[in-house]
Amino acid sequence: MIQLGAIILALTLLAPGCNNNETPPEYPDNPNSGDKVLAWSDEFDINGLPDSKKWSYDTEGNATGWGNNELQYYTASRLKNAEVKDGYLHITAHKEDYEGFSYTSARLVTRQKGDWLYGRVEVKAKLPDGRGMWPAIWMLPTDWQYGGWPASGEIDIMESVGYDPYKIVGTVHTEAYNHSIGTQKGATTTVQTCYSDFHVYALEWEPAEIRIYVDELLYFTFRNEGTGYKTWPFDKRFHLLLNVAVGGNWGGAQGVDDAIFPRTMVVDYVRVYQKK
Repeated sequence: MIQLGAIILALTLLAPGCNNNETPPEYPDNPNSGDKVLAWSDEFDINGLPDSKKWSYDTEGNATGWGNNELQYYTASRLKNAEVKDGYLHITAHKEDYEGFSYTSARLVTRQKGDWLYGRVEVKAKLPDGRGMWPAIWMLPTDWQYGGWPASGEIDIMESVGYDPYKIVGTVHTEAYNHSIGTQKGATTTVQTCYSDFHVYALEWEPAEIRIYVDELLYFTFRNEGTGYKTWPFDKRFHLLLNVAVGGNWGGAQGVDDAIFPRTMVVDYVRVYQKK
């Protein structure tokens, strides 16, 4: 999730609806065929709280607004904000008074339960709409071996802000390339059915480059320049985050419409493939 909420200045491509092709040719229907294997997944086939063997809750940044002046309080183990039911994960933001905040939501992480170096990450999701919404599917370094943000990197597989509807953003952040110095690397695409239909938001991460997709559409490529960690810290393990923020420097740039709540990001599955 883009820290400090800068708005990406990037190329916009139009892809109304995007074909819902969940498995590009290099990742065949049988996930264990060819040279790729299914390394980690959650199909959300149990009811109740998210599987504690796979997910934890990020709550430590509530007091500071997560560096982005976000307005929500991220809760832990609260069905109202994170619930698996009927085969889907529901991450829901509510307008309510809670722990001194006016909104609640959830931020789920796989840290120390799902950490990977290279591979393909797929999240099939339907996004929440409305002014003030800021859902994200993204990755952070597990060990921060090159130092604090942005030195150790960040990969944003999907971000969207409600006041700019249908626009999907993919970005990377490094010490050399980040929004705080105006050098961030990213791109956008438009998906006209991102609120009504499920789409596959995917990352393909290899030693030479990072590629970000919506369904089969490749819309952002970031290549390893071979100049060290300041441009490519992506040679260490990362973990996945799923969250729905409210407001913030980017998500709340045009305010929050309190009439929209509750709002939910619905996730059908998460799958991570790696080479054998």
